Amino acid sequence: MPADLNEKVKRYEKLLRQALEKAEFAPIKDSHMYAIANDFHTMARSYYEDGNHFIYNGDLVNALICFSYGHAWLDAGARLGVFKVDDDKLFTI
Repeated sequence: MPADLNEKVKRYEKLLRQALEKAEFAPIKDSHMYAIANDFHTMARSYYEDGNHFIYNGDLVNALICFSYGHAWLDAGARLGVFKVDDDKLFTI
C-alpha cells in the first residue's frame, strides 16, 4: 500500500515540532559550541516554518521535505552533543 502523503506530512510536522521543543542546548552559553547549537536549532526552526508555509500553499511534497530536513539538523546536533536529549523516539541516540 503506498504511503499517505497527508498522514506523513502531519506525522513529520509533529515530530519536528516536538523535537524543537525538547532540543535543549548542551554547551556553555557564549561558547563556540553554543553558537553551533544555535545555528542547528535556527536551521531546524526555519525548515519548520517553511514546511508550514508549503502546507498553507498546498505543496505537501515540499512541506514533507522541509520537516525531514529540519529534523535532520536537530538529530545531527543531538549526535554531535550540542543538544541534551533523552527521547529515543524523537532522536537517534
